[in-house]
Amino acid sequence: MPRSVRTPQTVKRATAHSHHHGHEPQRVLREVAAACEDRGLRLTPLRQRVFELIAEQPKPVKAYDLLDRLRGERNGAAPPTIYRALDFLLEHGFIHKLESVNAYTTCHHPSERHSVPFFLCDVCAGATELCDPRVAELLVEQARQLGFLPEAQTLEVHGVCRQCRERDGGRRQERAAERGGGQRAAGLQDRATVDDGLHGSLSLN
Repeated sequence: MPRSVRTPQTVKRATAHSHHHGHEPQRVLREVAAACEDRGLRLTPLRQRVFELIAEQPKPVKAYDLLDRLRGERNGAAPPTIYRALDFLLEHGFIHKLESVNAYTTCHHPSERHSVPFFLCDVCAGATELCDPRVAELLVEQARQLGFLPEAQTLEVHGVCRQCRERDGGRRQERAAERGGGQRAAGLQDRATVDDGLHGSLSLN
């Protein structure tokens, strides 16, 4: 079921700042517990444990990795078990699902309902949450001007983080650019081959 886009009206921060995920798991867990109490939500031991497993990871984690951890702790843990807990945490804004990598990470401010963009490093798989309400506001305003009714908002920017760039001295970026150029050239060659085949087929008819 598509989720309604939450405009960041309840977010008090007016300026942009970022959070690298994988820090302060106990702090965000306390915020989740307090938010559940305030909203009358039931934070079951299983839901709490799934949240803890996500919060303990320095990088986004996939559902099957969470399931493997749970199976080591609980007998009878199955995919429906983990997905029900994930659905609860997602529905109430306690975690984010990173669609492009099909993985989950905790929300750094789980007591606030907001939509945020992420910077995802393709080298170390790290995720950085950009807390800037202006980004979501701009997208919603542009949608309104176009007469478009948004139902979900996902913004994930892939690239290379500062730490990986500094550690690799920029060499990895150069290699990635070379690979990208080669892939684009190969794609053009493949398209040319397909076009030639189509023209050949047409000439036979």
